[in-house]
Amino acid sequence: MNLHYAIVGEDAPDSLSRRLAARPAHLERLQDLQNAGRLLLAGPFPAIDSPDPGPAGYSGSLIVAAFASLAEARAWADADPYVAAGVYARVEVKPFRKVLP
Repeated sequence: MNLHYAIVGEDAPDSLSRRLAARPAHLERLQDLQNAGRLLLAGPFPAIDSPDPGPAGYSGSLIVAAFASLAEARAWADADPYVAAGVYARVEVKPFRKVLP
């Protein structure tokens, strides 16, 4: 049985250009999770109070998806293109239990 895990990536300073360059590969992996019915939600944290932060960029991202284990979720997070590109300074992976809705 797959459980949900929250993957929280914290962006490195001045990483917007790297984020934009790696975004297509990052989204492709998320789409694979979506197609497999394993993605609960995913999206970035705007660095300012705006849906389109422009040059202010983002402070990080949240992904909540189903994996067979915490180890599998961590391995998936470690292989994210944002990690390889240096977008994320830190990534935290935690078990997540959806209650509502």
